[in-house]
Amino acid sequence: MEMKDSILLVDDDQEIRSIVKLWLEKEGFRVITAEDGKAALRQLYNERPDLVILDVMMPNLDGWETCRRVREVSDAGVIMLTARAEGVDRVRGLELGADDYLCKPFEFPELLARIKAVLRRTRVASGTEKENVFSNGRLCVDFASREVRVDGEPVELSPTEFRMLAFLIENQGRVLTQKQVLSNVWGPEYVESPGYVKLYIRYLREKIEEDPSKPKFILTEWGVGYRFVKTSKEDQAKQPMQR
Repeated sequence: MEMKDSILLVDDDQEIRSIVKLWLEKEGFRVITAEDGKAALRQLYNERPDLVILDVMMPNLDGWETCRRVREVSDAGVIMLTARAEGVDRVRGLELGADDYLCKPFEFPELLARIKAVLRRTRVASGTEKENVFSNGRLCVDFASREVRVDGEPVELSPTEFRMLAFLIENQGRVLTQKQVLSNVWGPEYVESPGYVKLYIRYLREKIEEDPSKPKFILTEWGVGYRFVKTSKEDQAKQPMQR
């Protein structure tokens, strides 16, 4: 039998849990529910879901802290649900490692589309993994283990940060538009959300560049997009993954 994608639905509103669970099960998903952050973490450890739908405002442990803890132990996709539409909430969720966020009240078709987009991009491995290891002297990326090191020191990247870095390296030397990055890292549904790209380019630069204000790896091509500086095969061969 084909394995169903599993979704952990976390919301303190029992009516919302019941309705959304019913919708998702009709779409063929296996749904696990939790009423608060603490229960969600227990279910995360026990069930290992493919995706977590996480309400922000909850008792005991709110969605922000729950998202942070999820990201410490899991690469599952995370969609945040919030009753507030402020951009600061969206940025906060992305900074904590969420893949997407949706404002309440929402229409189920929109939630379903976002679920499918997040599952698709977390499921599909980057073609760059075929190269196994990339190195340009300062930056080393092991695509099989998803390990990133800068000057020999490990650097923690969120799943979205890693996907973006892998896509940039795969296309090193090429100028990539924001829409190309959005389509390949987030999915075609997000091509009109350029803010995501700018935010995650900043995150990556802060983690891999010696001076983020004067980047040497991820360059901005003004009015067009971004380009990862091309590294020759000879240079890569001279710089094995440092451990």
